[in-house]
Parts: sequence; structure tokens; C-alpha cells
Amino acid sequence: MRDRFLWLGCVAYAVLFTCLGALKYDVHRNLVDFGIFAQTAASALGCFCNPIEGSHWAFHFSPILYVVGAAVAAFHSPLTLVALQAIAGAVVAPPIYALVLRSSGDAGIARLGALTVWLYPPLAGLIFGDFHENAFAPAAVAWTLYAFDAGSIAGTIAGSAVVLAIKEDQAIFLSIAGALGAWWFRGTTRGRVAAGIAVASALVCVTYFALIVPHAAAAAATPWQPSRFYAWSARDARSIVSALPARLGFLVLAFGPLLFAPLFSPAVLLAVAPLGEVLLSRMSTTFTMGTHYAGAWIGYVLFAFAIALRRISRQRLRIVLGACIALCVVEFLVADPLHPGLNLRRVEARDRALDHFLTMLPEGAAVATQEEAYTHLALTDPNARLLPELPSVPTNACFVLLDRDFPDSARLQEYGAAFAGLVNERRYMLVARTGRIFLYRSAGRCS
Repeated sequence: MRDRFLWLGCVAYAVLFTCLGALKYDVHRNLVDFGIFAQTAASALGCFCNPIEGSHWAFHFSPILYVVGAAVAAFHSPLTLVALQAIAGAVVAPPIYALVLRSSGDAGIARLGALTVWLYPPLAGLIFGDFHENAFAPAAVAWTLYAFDAGSIAGTIAGSAVVLAIKEDQAIFLSIAGALGAWWFRGTTRGRVAAGIAVASALVCVTYFALIVPHAAAAAATPWQPSRFYAWSARDARSIVSALPARLGFLVLAFGPLLFAPLFSPAVLLAVAPLGEVLLSRMSTTFTMGTHYAGAWIGYVLFAFAIALRRISRQRLRIVLGACIALCVVEFLVADPLHPGLNLRRVEARDRALDHFLTMLPEGAAVATQEEAYTHLALTDPNARLLPELPSVPTNACFVLLDRDFPDSARLQEYGAAFAGLVNERRYMLVARTGRIFLYRSAGRCS
């Protein structure tokens, strides 16, 4: 993997998505997760928490965020998160390049494999989305499976450790992958390594759910949330037929750009559980392109894709990969997961005004606000939080900031009327205003 094209491509991809992510941040198009993970990373060496979740351990097993926290401490910029996610997306390509090169023996064909990865729309949607630990999974999984395929025991073990540090669902997927590898390569060194990884992954999973979650739940601000995706009701079950086209459409968007090739490889078995996690949800969020949930399955699907290419003759590989590249471009044209019309625009006066107003807030203020302001306060203000999601939930923040120049804000729409009632009852008093930006202070005692 000394091909200059490969590594220049990685740099170009990382720079491109860092710039796109920076513009998205500048125009206040980041949502809740960006703020949650910024606060969690900033507190990695402390409480490992944020005001939305409380202890992050109560929601996810993500030791990798300690590494992110170290990077944030070193550079102390929200764009650190953007850049790390862009780099994670870029380095998915090298292991796929290497797998294609090994089977074809042609660097030109391997370059087409790498280009397919960089143009793969689900990966781009994941990387362009709000920062999330899931963004590290495709690269970690692809490198781990590449090392296993190459017979590198040390590489497989190291890669597995990184995968297990990303999120608790990866422990489930890796335990299944290890069991499949142990059976497929039974009686060999690789089979024994796979069995060991399966056992270690199962232990991580059990430890997290049996020991860590119950302990961390005491410091959680809300109940464990992932279960809501699978809390099926009779009403949900009755709507399964009407939701079927969306699920089938998701599969087309996931496998279409790859010519459905992964489905013709035994390695696709590794992707069954990750895909099941998103497809068996009762909420369409998990199988919508452009969300972080794609991180669960992309690495396994791309590995299956690379293995499937081994069945294609060298003469046809260029045509197949050329078709994949073309289909990736077509998907960007008809179903762009980046949603550029919504997320990318020029910086406007309202963006600059909000950023300037935020710099004038008291340091560490306990302020409840909408997404546009929360995501820009999160890294430096551990007490910043969102307005409540439901009008019936009280806000106990010392300050409340509303920016009505962003009328499409979900939290402003959900809680605006309820907060107006609190103002009418004189529970909150207006203390500062710039244009359509309003800062209120609680009438009660607060620090």
C-alpha cells in the first residue's frame, strides 16, 4: 500500500469533508449529537458526561472518546471533531484497496476499488453527519477484517480492540463475526484467533450491560434511549407493510452502488447483524441515509464487496468497478445523503450575530437553548443544554436563549409557546436582546 494515489486520495477526502463540515458548522446546521459528543469529549478526563444524557456510560460503551477527548484538549476547537471524522472516513479505502490488489494484482484496478469507497454515498453521509463514535467503525472494521484475511494475528487483535472501543453494538457484531470465523477456519491459527475474539467481544458486551450500565444509570439524566427503537407496539406492527418500501429503498441505496455484489459473497454473513440492527427498528431514523447509524454496517458491507470481487475475472473487474463508480455518482444526484441544499450555504448575518452574542454570555452559564446555539456552546460550556423536547417538561436553566432568526429550529418550535407562558408568568425575565436574539434569566435564585 505504497501507492501515492491511495494516500493522496485519503488526504483529499479528509480535507474535503473537513471543509464541508466546517462550513456546515459555521452556518449552524449541526444538530443535537454534535453538542452531546462535544461535551462528552471535553469532559473525557472528568465526568465523561453531558447535560442531555448525564453519564455517557449509561448510554454507550465508547472508550474511543477518550482519544477524541485528548485531541480536543490539544486543539480545543469544535472542528477537531469534524476533522477526526473526516480522517476516519478517508482511511476506509486503504484496506479495500489492499484486498482488491491482492486478488487482482493490478494497482489500477485497486485504485478503482479505493475510488468506489470514497464515492460510496452511505459513507459520505455518515462522515458529513454530526460527529458520532459510529463514524470510526467502518475504518476499524475494514482494517480488522483485512488483517484477518491477510493472516496478521497482531493486526487482527489490535483492530478488534479498536472496534470494541467504539460502541457496544460492535461487540455484538464482532462476537458473531468471530464465531463465524472460528467455524469457517476451524483447526487453524486464524480460527483460534477468531474464537478468542468472539469470546472477548462477548465478555465486553456482558460487562457493559450487566455491570457498567446499572452503575452508570444513577448518573443518567434520562432512561437508556436505544431501546426505544425496538419497543414495538401493535400499531407499529400493523404499519410494517406501509414501511416496507422505505426499508427496501434503504437496501437499494446501500447495495445498488456496489452492484449488489456483496450479496454474492459468503462474507455478507458478517453484515447480517449490523444491517438487522437498523432494519428491525420501528423508527425510520436508523435506516435513513445520512445518519450515524450507517456506521454500524458499512465496514462489513465493503469488506464483503471486496471479497465478492475475487469471483470476477481480472478482465471484467475494471468494467464492474467503473459501473460502481458511475452508480455512486448517480446516487449522489438522485438521493444525496449530504442534503447540500439544507446543510450548505454561505455564512449569513444571522450566523455572525449569533456567534457574537454567544461570546458575551457568562462563562459556564447554565443556559438552555435551541440546537443552533447549543452546538456552538457545547465544547466550552459544560452547563449548556437544549430546551426541553416536550412543552410539559419544565426547564430549570438559569438562562434561556432564543434566536428567532432560526425559526425552523425544532426545539424552538417544540418549546417556544411553553416558554412564552413562563415569560408571561414572569418566571423568566428578559435581560439582553440583540436583533431577534433574546436572553432571559430565571426569576428565581441561580448561579
